[in-house]
Order: sequence, then C-alpha cells, then structure tokens
Amino acid sequence: MEFIINVISAVYRFLWGDLITLPLPGGGSVGISLLVLMLIPTGIYFMIRTRFLPIRMFPEMLRITAEKRTNAHGSAISGVQALIVSTATRVGMGNLIGVVAAISAGGAGAVFWMWLSALIGSATAFVEATLAQLYREKDPLYGGYRGGPAYYIHHFVEQKRGGKKRRWSVLAVLFALSGLICWCGISQVISNSVSSAFQNAFRIPPLYTTIVLVALAAVIVLRKNATVKVLDVLVPIMAVCYFGMTIFLICRNITVMPSVFRRIFEEAFGIRQAVAGGFGAVLMNGVKRGLFSNEAGSGSAPCAAAAGDSGHPARTGLLQALGVFIDTIVICSCTAFIMLVTPEERVAGLGGMDLLQASMEYHLGRFGVVFIAVVLWLFCFSTFIGILFYARSNVAYLFGDNWLSQTAYKLVALVMLFVGGLAAYTFVWDLGDVGVGLMTVFNIIVILPMSGQALESLREYEQTMRAR
Repeated sequence: MEFIINVISAVYRFLWGDLITLPLPGGGSVGISLLVLMLIPTGIYFMIRTRFLPIRMFPEMLRITAEKRTNAHGSAISGVQALIVSTATRVGMGNLIGVVAAISAGGAGAVFWMWLSALIGSATAFVEATLAQLYREKDPLYGGYRGGPAYYIHHFVEQKRGGKKRRWSVLAVLFALSGLICWCGISQVISNSVSSAFQNAFRIPPLYTTIVLVALAAVIVLRKNATVKVLDVLVPIMAVCYFGMTIFLICRNITVMPSVFRRIFEEAFGIRQAVAGGFGAVLMNGVKRGLFSNEAGSGSAPCAAAAGDSGHPARTGLLQALGVFIDTIVICSCTAFIMLVTPEERVAGLGGMDLLQASMEYHLGRFGVVFIAVVLWLFCFSTFIGILFYARSNVAYLFGDNWLSQTAYKLVALVMLFVGGLAAYTFVWDLGDVGVGLMTVFNIIVILPMSGQALESLREYEQTMRAR
C-alpha cells in the first residue's frame, strides 16, 4: 500500500505540481502545472476557432435542449438523455465536494477561476463530444451506440499508420485504463463523503450508510439499461431542488451579495492574500477543481455523448457545451454562494464538508445539515451511476463485447464504493486527480489535431441553421 501511495503521489505531482513558476508583479510567484498548461491554452484555442461558441451559440443550445425529438434509432438514447447522463457526473460530487475543496484551499477567489475554466472549457467540451459522435459505433450488448476518446484516439492512430487495422492502439488503451482507474478512485470519494455527511446529520454509523448505498447502487448498475431511466428522473429533480434552495438563501441574504462578489474578485487576483504565493494557491485550486468538476477536456463526458442520438454530431457537441455551463456557472456557483454569504467568523478554521454543513446550519438550522446530507447523497449517487455508464465503452474497448468483463468492473467499483465508506484514505482525491489528469493528457494530444473535423461539423450545422 505504501508503494502504491508513493507512485500515485509521484504521478500526481508530475500532472498537478508546479511544472514552471512565473514571477508576479509586486512579488510572489505562481506555479503552473502540466494540466493547466494543456487545458487553458487548448480551451482558448478552441474558443477562437469556434468563434466564441459558448457565447455565440448559447441561444441555440437552449433551443435544442427544449426541442422535442424522437430518436431515429429506438434503442439509442436521445441527445438530451446523453446530456443528463454527463450532467449526472458533473452535477454530482464535484459541485459539492469539489467546490468546498477549492474554497477551503484557495479562498473565495477560487470561484472566479472556476468560472473562467468553465467558459473556455465549453468550447473544448464541444469539440470532444462532436468527435465522439463522429467515431462512435454500434453497441451489441446494450443497444444503441458507444464511443468516446478510446475510439476516436484509435481511429487517429490508425490514420497515422496509413489505415492499418489493429485491435488496440497503445494510446487508446492508456486512456481507457486511466478512466477506469479514475472512476474507481471517485467511487471511494463518493461513499466516504456520503457516510461522513450522514454521520454528522443523523449520527448513523458509516457501515449502515455504506451498506444501503452499495445495495441501491448494485440494484441499478447490475440491471441492463436501468442507468439512463434512473438518471432521467433523479438528475432534474435534485438539480432543481438544490438550485431552488440556493435562490431562496440568496434572496434572504441579498444585501450581502455585493460584498460576496467583491470578495470573489479581490481574492481572485490575490489582492486580499497577505502571503507571497497566495495568488498561486487561489488560481491553482480554482482551476483544478473547476476542471475536475466540469470535466471539459478530460474525455469523460464524450463517453456519454457518443451514445446520444441527436440527429447531428454538432447538436450533441452543443448540448455537452451547455452541460459545462450548467455545472460550473450555475450549480457550482450555488454551492459557493451558500458558503460565502455565511459570516466568516462562523466558519473560521473549517474545511471540507464541515465548512458546507456549518454554512447550511447557519442559514437553516438543523434542517440545513439534514438537507445538505440528503442532497450530497443524491448528487454522489448519480455520479456513481453516471461513471459506470462512462465505463461501458472503455471496458468494451479493452476486453471486447461480453457481459463478464462489464459485470466484473461494476463489481470492482461496488467494492471500492464499500471500502471508501468505511475508511478515509487521504490519497483517494489524488487517485481521482491522477486518473482524470492522465485521461486529459491522452485526450488533448489527439483532439487538437482532430479538431478540424469537429469544426467542419459545426460549419455544416450552422448552414442548416441558416436554411431553417
């Protein structure tokens, strides 16, 4: 175990540690990690190449989300259902645990950098989701389609080989393995967070919470095609309830909102940071947790996007770009505002879920602690179901079309879910970050040279828009 922890820590430092250090005006410095160096310039590049798609095409994103459309293929999920599946993992633990972690480590200013990473990440999400649609394939086990980075990476490598066909490509295998490692790590974070929250709210021992969580998850994930049906109901309800509660709390504290925004922008640029290097902590924690929350560029959401049948690849890309906006600009901001409208003296010295639960207790008394525990349970539960939907295509790429390998990975994930609920391993967040970091590296390497195909699909779609 010690060896494994050391390996995970070393890879984590390589991906998220300071690769270069830049001096700041007025003293201090900021360290920039490999992942930030890859994702931020990539997002800016795609923003320019798509002519600021997240802003320019936002009305169209809303239109196609509201549009009723019947699938051309009966067994396929709709584009909106694909958005719901990917939103289930975005609007999940990242929106609670991730935001809390960012503010705990980086202060209020981290929220600004989460917003910025979401804005430029929307363009990246469009490109990778469109590529997933272009290179998807039929799914003989579950019906409909499957795909994702492992599949378009494989196609890219085949093109480089001159069209030579092979069962696997090393780069695609590395991506698929990284995804499976990441999702196992996330499974442990999910159950540990839920069991801790329920212990604080209801004094329920972690063992009982974990058993119920694993049993319910097993009933859903071990049944064929139950995942999408459950998420269709669960995700809209939990998102609307959480958003509604946040709006209520903001209205109750409307007079302090100007000071909250002022604090976010002041701390975002280190104005209130008293120590050298404070700006770097704010920037890195905001960007890192923003990227972890909205998943843009990591290659996770394209696994769901490939399964959607929206009628045009670019339509699916637009839906997934909207998902990034929903996740970070809306839901993550909800969590941040709940904590930031709380007087600082009431949460001084607190971190993690204790910080969020203390904020909710300040606003709503004991009901607030119970509410956040239940919401956390729903968010994390949907995340677990969603990541196992993602895993389908990666397991199929690595091991072929058979129920044995699919079921084996689900059982491993359920075991990780059980273990995480009983013991808090400090390296679990690192494991999740390592997995998503490796996925991002392999994904970005390929989507940059392949992006022309996604941009061509966008041009075709815009022509059909003008012809309407």
